[in-house]
Parts: sequence; C-alpha cells; structure tokens
Amino acid sequence: MNKKNQNNVLVVGATSGIARAIAQVYAEREAALCLAGRNRQALEQDAADLRLRYGVVVEVKEYDAFAPSPDWLEGVQVDIAVLCHGVMLGNDDARTDPDAHRKMIDVNYTSYVLLLEQLADKMTEQASGVIAVLSSVAGDRGRGSNYCYGATKAALTAYADGLRGRLHANGVHVVTVKPGPTATPMTAEMEQGRMADPKQVARQIADAVGKRKDVVYTPGKWWLIMAVIRAIPERLFKRLSI
Repeated sequence: MNKKNQNNVLVVGATSGIARAIAQVYAEREAALCLAGRNRQALEQDAADLRLRYGVVVEVKEYDAFAPSPDWLEGVQVDIAVLCHGVMLGNDDARTDPDAHRKMIDVNYTSYVLLLEQLADKMTEQASGVIAVLSSVAGDRGRGSNYCYGATKAALTAYADGLRGRLHANGVHVVTVKPGPTATPMTAEMEQGRMADPKQVARQIADAVGKRKDVVYTPGKWWLIMAVIRAIPERLFKRLSI
C-alpha cells in the first residue's frame, strides 16, 4: 500500500545512465517506482538496490519499445512517467550503416510516439499525470557535426510540444527535457570533462516535473547556449564547425 500522496513513478529505459539517476532521486523522495526496460536481470538488480537503500516499493516490468502490447500499462499505477531510452550514432556511422541509422530513428522517435499515445490515453482516463520526455539540446538546430542524431530529437521535441497542447485541457502535463552532454555510457567516447553529472540532471528533471514546467534545459546554462546558436543567421551558421 502506497503512502498517502506518494507519487507512482514509471521510468522507461530504466537501465540507461540518466534513468538510473532519476530512479535514485525519486527513491530519495520516497516515490513508488516501476522500472521498465528490456534487460530484466539488470532491472531486478537495480530494483533490489533501491529497495535496500531507500525502503521504497520498486516493481520491474519488461518493455519492448517496438512492440508494446495494447494492455502493457494495465495495472500499472503511474502519476509520473519519465521516458529515457535512446540511441546516439555519429554522422559517419549513421550515414554508412542504413540499418543502424533506421534503428536510431525508430528508438529515438517512433518508439516514443507509440508509448506516449498509450500513456496519454491512460492519464486522460484518470484526468491527471505528468510525462517527462527526454529529448536533447541537439534537436534545437541541425548542426553539421551531429545532424543525424539531432534530427531524431527535433522530431521528438515537436511531437512532445503538440502532445502537451492536446493533453493540457485533460489535466495531463508534458515536460520536454533537453539535457546537454551528460556523463553516461551513451557518451563514453566523448570528452568527459565537459559532461554534466547525471545526478544533477536527474534532480533538475524531477524538480521540473514537480513544477510542471513546459521545457527544461539541464544544466540550465544550455538554455542560453542554444538561444545563441539558434540566433546565428544561416548564412554564417553553415560555415561553422559545431
């Protein structure tokens, strides 16, 4: 039995770096958790650790992002859903491997849409809930250095914007989260010195959910950085190696 006013938090892609930090932050805040992903063994290990350290209820649920069953959310209590799964390929890898490129598009966009529609229906029926969608600062403007990955996040951002508008009148809120580079396994090959701490990012995401913000850049400096990048005229921007 959950405590009165205790949030039920669903974390999808729960074995990713940011997702693990998010689960820990919500466990610290005494939320009941449902960890969803493909690797049940890893989910069970994380769940056991969170139960032991924080004394919270933690359930696990296997989730196939590409073939979600219509009743996948049946019986799942969810006040807050945080969607964290994703794939990042460099431009060269994406351009030379069409199958991998297609997989990145499907993971970063198509699978989100399928799940978000299910969550939207469930939360509309209960007339409450918050969905946090992890996009990226990479989706704010197509840049020559990472446009293949950035395009998948740009599509997701546009979709989340529209979903937020559709669900607003139903008491359901959508938060678009735009992290900058964060120290996770996904970014292991990048220079780690300039990476954000996943725990810091997770706290900012949880705070944004609690305040029902529309869009959050994390760390916050990325709001200004991306505002400057978006303001550069295209005739100059196309000449920059960024």
